[in-house]
Amino acid sequence: MSLLHGLDELDLKILFELTKDGHITVPLLSKKLGSNASVLYSRIKRLERRKLIKKFTIDIDDSLLGINVKATVGINRDPKLKVEIHKKLMGVPAIISISEVTGRFDIMMQVHTKDLEELHMVVIDKIGKIDGIQNTETFVELQKTDKDPFYLINDTKI
Repeated sequence: MSLLHGLDELDLKILFELTKDGHITVPLLSKKLGSNASVLYSRIKRLERRKLIKKFTIDIDDSLLGINVKATVGINRDPKLKVEIHKKLMGVPAIISISEVTGRFDIMMQVHTKDLEELHMVVIDKIGKIDGIQNTETFVELQKTDKDPFYLINDTKI
């Protein structure tokens, strides 16, 4: 039975388990899901070919690296300088993602720094001084709770 874009229940279970532990071996996954290891191996390869699995990665504890402040920064910019602004933002090490968005801001960025003083320096001295940046608004993360998307919740019928 097709559940979501040509994925069946086994595909969704594989995705669910791999998001929980991308380091799990196929034999262990086979035991967990009660499915043949060769079937799982070929399914995983198919999910990779279809680009549903883009990469296997690790989850780093940023605080152990001295990253203690995470913020979202909204920016309004001169649309004529869009490309130049994007290039300069990409050169700021504390910026970890840049998204063009709809709504009251043109860009929303994720910024990670060691402390509030460094965040202030990044926003004022690095971002704010880029030609074409009209204004910024910073939202400091106080607490974060991650939630799995509905399609990764085990045994959910879509």
